[in-house]
Amino acid sequence: MLTRKSKLFLMKILSLFSVVRGYNIPIIVLAQYLSSIFILAPERRALDVILDWRLFIIVFVSTLTIASGYIINNFYDSEKDLINRPNKSMLDRLVSQKTKLQVYFGLNFMATVLAYIISFRAALFFAVYIFLIWFYSHKLKKYPIVGNLTASLLAVLPFFGILLYFKNFYNVIFAHASFLLLLILIREMIKDLENIKGDIANNYQTIPVRFGEKTSKQIITFLTVSTVIPIYILIEKYDVGYMDIYFYVSLIVLILFLMKLWKSETHVEYVQLHNILKSLIVAGVFCIVLIDPNVLVHGRALLKI
Repeated sequence: MLTRKSKLFLMKILSLFSVVRGYNIPIIVLAQYLSSIFILAPERRALDVILDWRLFIIVFVSTLTIASGYIINNFYDSEKDLINRPNKSMLDRLVSQKTKLQVYFGLNFMATVLAYIISFRAALFFAVYIFLIWFYSHKLKKYPIVGNLTASLLAVLPFFGILLYFKNFYNVIFAHASFLLLLILIREMIKDLENIKGDIANNYQTIPVRFGEKTSKQIITFLTVSTVIPIYILIEKYDVGYMDIYFYVSLIVLILFLMKLWKSETHVEYVQLHNILKSLIVAGVFCIVLIDPNVLVHGRALLKI
C-alpha cells in the first residue's frame, strides 16, 4: 500500500506530466525522425539517420525546449485555464508555480548546454527559440493575428532546426511545411473560439474577442480553403508516394470540418473541431511513411544498401 506521501508525490509527477503535455512528446519525436528520413534527408540511409548522434541530440533538445514552452505557457495561462479547462487546471495546480519555474529554467539550461555540444550556432538557435516561446507566452498571445501566427511558426520551428542541420533546402520541404503551418494556424484560431470565455475574463485580445466569432470563422474558412494550394503542389508537382491518399482524405475531412464549423456555437463543439484538426495533424505524422512504405516492408534490405 502506498503511503499518503507517496500518493501525493505520484500525483505531482502526473501533474507535471500534464503541464508539459508528456503525451505529445513521443509524437513530436516520431514526427522529427520520420520527417528526417522521408522528407528532410531522403538521400541518406534510414539507419544512418536513426543512428546519427548529433540528430538525436537536436531532437532531444527540441523536446526539452517544447516541454519548457508548455510549462511557461501554463504558468501565464493559469488563471485563464481555470475558466476554460477547470479539470485539467486543478490537476496542474498540484505543482506550485515556483516548482514549474524551477523545472522550466532547468530544462532550458540543459537544452542550451546540449545544443552547444553540436555547435555554437545550434545553441544560439535554441536560445532564440526559448526566448521567442517566452515572449509569445508573456506578451504576443494576447494579441489577435500576431499571436496566432507566432504560435504556428513556433510549432514548426524545430523542424527547421533539423533542416538547417541537414542543409537540404528542397522545395518539397517548404510545400509540406506550408500545409502543416496552415493546419496549425487553423487549430490556433479554433482554440481562440474554444477559449473565448477565459480570454474575455483575462483581457486577451484574440480575433473572436476583438472582431467577433463570425469574423473568426470567415478567416478560418479562408485558411482552410487555402490548404488546397500546398495539397495540389504536393500531389501534382512532387512525388509523395502513397501519401497522396492522406492529402485526398485531408481535403474531405476539411470540407466536413468547415460544415461543422459554421454550425458550432458552444465550447464543446469547438473542442470537437480542435480534436478533428489535432487528429489530422497526428495522422499526417504516421502517414509520412507512405512516401516510401518500402522502408517498412523491406526495411532490413534497405538499411543494408
